Amino acid sequence: MADVTIEHGQLRVELEGMHKVWALKNTISVPVSHIVSASAGPISAADRPKGIRAPGTQIPGVFAAGTWHHNGEKVFWDVRDPGNAVVVELRDESYSRLVLEVENPQATVDLITAHIDR
Repeated sequence: MADVTIEHGQLRVELEGMHKVWALKNTISVPVSHIVSASAGPISAADRPKGIRAPGTQIPGVFAAGTWHHNGEKVFWDVRDPGNAVVVELRDESYSRLVLEVENPQATVDLITAHIDR
């Protein structure tokens, strides 16, 4: 699970517990100005990670944590419960998308969208 905060114009994602080990990453920070959108909703089987996982961990149907490379995109995943997923679309960043499991998806989306420059 990830803890998402916004401070000083930066979106900060801090991975919790074993998620740090599975994803081989502790935190991700991106400028809020690089966020295109955020949405909540369950991740379907068709939306699951695709491509080459490097680095990270996956047990299909159980969890995905880490970085996936597919069709020129780099996507970060940290999801065990797809019903609690939030997708953050980015621009001008090494990751094109963050797919995160959070405690309260709608509250996380509301937090992010309240800070997005329109």
